[in-house]
Amino acid sequence: MGILVDDRRPAFESWLENKLRDLPAGFAGETERWIRALHHGGPRHTARTRSTTAHYLNAVRPLLTTWAERYDHLREVTRDDVLAVLEPFHGDRRRTVLIALRSLFAAAKKNGAVFRNPTSRIRVGQRAGRVLQPLAPDHVQRTITAAARPADPLILALASIHAARPGGICDLLLDDIDLGNRRLTIAGRTRPLDEMTRRALLHWLDYRRTRWPTTVNPHLLVNMRTALTTGPVSSYWLNTTFRGHEATLDRLRMDRQLEEALTHRADPLHLALVFGIDEKTAIRYANSARQLLTTAAECETSG
Repeated sequence: MGILVDDRRPAFESWLENKLRDLPAGFAGETERWIRALHHGGPRHTARTRSTTAHYLNAVRPLLTTWAERYDHLREVTRDDVLAVLEPFHGDRRRTVLIALRSLFAAAKKNGAVFRNPTSRIRVGQRAGRVLQPLAPDHVQRTITAAARPADPLILALASIHAARPGGICDLLLDDIDLGNRRLTIAGRTRPLDEMTRRALLHWLDYRRTRWPTTVNPHLLVNMRTALTTGPVSSYWLNTTFRGHEATLDRLRMDRQLEEALTHRADPLHLALVFGIDEKTAIRYANSARQLLTTAAECETSG
């Protein structure tokens, strides 16, 4: 009705103030501008999530506290200082800290707060390639057993059979379903509609029609909140049932792509065509499948 004035202080403001309270002004001021730019976005970059901004700030805050014991301003930090604080870190932790520092000093240089970016020419390095492992059958079974909501069987089918991302599942529209031609369009990519997914889909559509017969929401998945609007369900709602299990929706999606790589001779081109993933991701799955197949063959030979 336009008569409510919400004067509550956003939680983000209190969180940021607590994080920067112990830093001197020469560090806190530019760090605050950087975090606000990440959180709110701008004309050249999208806003980051609260978890991402928190992750970045938590990564650099201990380093800023250490430098603040010797310096009064961020511009006094040198390349040797950056290398010194990076020395104890290895692997993904070092990568995360360096990426956060690069982001901070790049923003500070852009704003004229520092004369030179001390993180320049410090290589992040390639992420160490890990061999993806298939999910254990009992982990998958526990997730299937936990599927209690009417929409859960369909959500599981989309993730474990079609390797759909949670965001793609949330954005699915009723118009993306072609039951007559047995086709399904996920994230702009049309796929054949298998029998298991079709049964889960029909069951959900029947429930949706009975539960919310007058909703005008065009999305395939709706809940008590979104049935009154036209927006999609949230990823939080989508993952509610499966949170805390080993076989999450993301893990099921990855397991499906790994299974495809194992059954089609670790061909990255085939994976890119089937799932619409980029070449680096396809090569990663293919390499993992190749190593798993090689290990299995060696075990058989030695046995």
